[in-house]
Amino acid sequence: MLPLPQLLAELVRRPSVNPMGRTDIPADLLYESRVTDFLEARLRDLGCAVRRHTVRPGRDNLVATYAPPHPAPFSVMFEAHQDTVPVDEMIVEPFGAKVEGGRLYGRGACDVKAGGAVMLAAFARLVAERPAGSAAVTMAFTVDEEHTFLGIQELMKSGVRADYAIVAEPTLLNIVNAHKGVVRWVLETTGRACHSSRPENGVNAIYRMARLVAAVEEYAAQLRALPADPVLGPRTISVGRITGGVSANTVPDVCRVDVDRRLVPGETAAAGAAHLSDFLKGRGFDFPFTLTQSHAACPPLSPALSGELVTRLGATIDSVVGKHTVHPVPFGTDASTVANAGVPVVVFGPGDIEQAHTKDEWIDLSQLEPAAEILFRFACGR
Repeated sequence: MLPLPQLLAELVRRPSVNPMGRTDIPADLLYESRVTDFLEARLRDLGCAVRRHTVRPGRDNLVATYAPPHPAPFSVMFEAHQDTVPVDEMIVEPFGAKVEGGRLYGRGACDVKAGGAVMLAAFARLVAERPAGSAAVTMAFTVDEEHTFLGIQELMKSGVRADYAIVAEPTLLNIVNAHKGVVRWVLETTGRACHSSRPENGVNAIYRMARLVAAVEEYAAQLRALPADPVLGPRTISVGRITGGVSANTVPDVCRVDVDRRLVPGETAAAGAAHLSDFLKGRGFDFPFTLTQSHAACPPLSPALSGELVTRLGATIDSVVGKHTVHPVPFGTDASTVANAGVPVVVFGPGDIEQAHTKDEWIDLSQLEPAAEILFRFACGR
């Protein structure tokens, strides 16, 4: 296996951009196939069993397994996503993997190719050394975490299970045991197009949407005022993108906005949609609108299942770096889908979430070796 900084650089140099619904991203940057091919080659070099499963065209999950040379005391799944967010407005070369001042720069360096690299390194060491008392380990690299979570959903539907799971995200080598869920909707208004020189002959869908967006802003304040979750805090909602119209001289006949809602444990996507829809309908708007879920939701992650795992992994972290924290986060991860399948799971990895998705995304290289050592020791039951 390559040295960790070099392994990470190879991953960053291979674009794996998730279009996230956009149609303007060059094809040579899109999707995970370049990273998948590289990872598959490394895993096959190890001589372990590897399965490649197509989730969507050009988007494949990878699953490799390590079986110890003795009855395994427990099993664990390491999981990392292969995709990244787009690269617009970056001020460093997105795929250059430049190293400077102990940092490696590039899209995905922090979120989450560093996490994937350290998991692969720990897995490769297990395969090579086959230590006594080690766990059975599944190494999973999934697609589409940044947008619709298709990869992890398909992975769990395929029946992959373990006694424990660790999902890679930047946590500064600490443990995340709870997070909010995510559901996204498209809110749409329609109108009637006409030439803008006679706007009275049409119905402006954007004007209609403006009234709805103002109501969503009011709803956001009411949502935050509801009793907060004691661990994760308040429910939130945000309008993230608006599209509509074809030109300045045409009255638009359709307008859409993308709505992001963060759920707390006990909430469902369906209940959240009904709550927002009832609020908007109660405002008495004199025009129709639709609220449609854009893809399957990422559920909230509760800490209820992971107590024993938190204790065991925490002890391993302490043995390597001396201390750790356990805390919740507001963003969603693949971990909640794993938990919904009944597998105790936590989120762990090198890097700081503050560097994720940024215009100069980077990772502190000094965290790579300790992260890989922690994962290796955990799998060895130490």
